[in-house]
Amino acid sequence: MTVTIEQTEKILKGDYRFSQLGFSMLVTRLKSLYAVSPNQAVLQSSMNEINAFLKKFQSIMASDCETLSNI
Repeated sequence: MTVTIEQTEKILKGDYRFSQLGFSMLVTRLKSLYAVSPNQAVLQSSMNEINAFLKKFQSIMASDCETLSNI
């Protein structure tokens, strides 16, 4: 699964709950960066980090992937 730039923006602006602690921590860190500097470069970088995380841990993130697909 991969997220789009639009989904990334919704994740960073919204209040979504994820079951995997590592993913929640990643999203929290990216939200802080985006809050300080809400520009396209940060959004693109965030999308890349989220997709890299999902690719690496996709096998244990079934419920979170379901949440992400509904965003």
